[in-house]
Amino acid sequence: MSGGRRVIWRPQPRQALFMARPEDEALYGGAAGGGKSDALVLEALRQIHIPYYKGLILRKTYPQLSELVEKSQRYYPLVDKGAVYNASEHIWRFSSGAKILFGSMPHPKDKFNYQGQAYDFIAFDELTQFSFEEYSYLFSRNRPNGPGTRCYIRATANPGGIGHGWVKERFITPAPPMRTVWETVTVRFPDGHEETRRKSRIFVPSTVFDNEILLRNDPDYLTRLASLPEAERKALLYGDWDSFSGQVFTEWRNDPEHYGDRVGTHVISPFLIPKSWRIWRGFDWGYTRPFSVGWYAVDHDGRLYRIRELYGCRADGNGQAIPNTGICQNADEIARMIRRVESEDPNLMGRRIHGVADPAIYQRNGGESIGELMEREGVYWDKADNTRLAGKAQLHNRLAFDSRGIPMLYVFSTCKHFIRTLPSLVYSQVDVEDVDTEGEDHIYDECRYICMENPCGGPMLTSMVGREDDPLNLNGGETFGYAPYAGRMWR
Repeated sequence: MSGGRRVIWRPQPRQALFMARPEDEALYGGAAGGGKSDALVLEALRQIHIPYYKGLILRKTYPQLSELVEKSQRYYPLVDKGAVYNASEHIWRFSSGAKILFGSMPHPKDKFNYQGQAYDFIAFDELTQFSFEEYSYLFSRNRPNGPGTRCYIRATANPGGIGHGWVKERFITPAPPMRTVWETVTVRFPDGHEETRRKSRIFVPSTVFDNEILLRNDPDYLTRLASLPEAERKALLYGDWDSFSGQVFTEWRNDPEHYGDRVGTHVISPFLIPKSWRIWRGFDWGYTRPFSVGWYAVDHDGRLYRIRELYGCRADGNGQAIPNTGICQNADEIARMIRRVESEDPNLMGRRIHGVADPAIYQRNGGESIGELMEREGVYWDKADNTRLAGKAQLHNRLAFDSRGIPMLYVFSTCKHFIRTLPSLVYSQVDVEDVDTEGEDHIYDECRYICMENPCGGPMLTSMVGREDDPLNLNGGETFGYAPYAGRMWR
């Protein structure tokens, strides 16, 4: 504040960039110590001169709100001497009549606590702790309480957490930092005419290096961040969204420079599968959540290749996946889609395909089971081994690289949803050895079923034997096998 008024807070350059953005949604941060919380708490004050303005600041749980509330108690009375905080209701009331509320959503159902409410400004602190379902539901609550207010959403985040995958997909992947992403939507009116609308979002990065005040007051903070384990250091010091604490499959590598030579990467360029290789099909059912079908080839070393996928996930106006949201297809419709893929894909046409699926698809709930409905359409499944931790261990074994950088699982670069979802899976807070099932784990589940049907003991160097036919040229005439599959390669 200036012009004869006392300055109580002045944004640092990176905070000012974030607070000046005109987009509908903006994500700020990506690393620790960037001044995220101050920017969010102060941004909420922008419209408190309007009597009917109402702002909402959210954390996942109420105890996590304490730091934000303390910041508000430090600044808000200085901005408005008449501001009063009601600790039992978690509401600030300002002299004009405006309000700022602090709220939480510890469980998905808690989003309905905000049903029927209107908030001109909505802020999420640590957005990666929320699901996309929780975040997007609040879009419907972001509406004016009267004329003349601006309605928009702001958020802060560090890499990691249950929402890491969708936050990265929504804000980090689509465009470089500081570049606006436009989403096109279509509105159909009661009279039948349609209008195309656009909404915008942006990612404004910040790290501790942007917070001169913090570094001046605590120079050793950099040292503490630099001494963290590698994953946490990359995420919290440098804002690396490919490395974060709690990531399950830290072995995962996606290196486009090696799609051709297939060394040090799990993602590779597609190729025509030899006729002698076995083909498997995995399935995880979903209706309101995505269903997942994955096709895998198995070479004569027992190495798996994910060669095709069919993923029932909704997309937005730009064709971008709406995380963890199904397309509500019935079992018979999915079966017909599977048959169509298998009749058209050159790697699947005319092949004998062995399908395995979650045993739950054969449970009856007053009628024919999902599995029986799919059998009516000519799509058959065996019941998969659904042992969770053993299946997870099998996938770890397959993702591990041998001494030359060759794994036992490859993924075609065309399998975009596998590439998007697997590296974003995090550990459960309830069962710390298992994957958090609240995440987008459907592809992981059907891959796990395939791994259990093709057990792998992990990488080990075996005898070197000549090879007469190696379509991938993986070993350059040398055989690197794995305990269950060591021996002479196929002819």
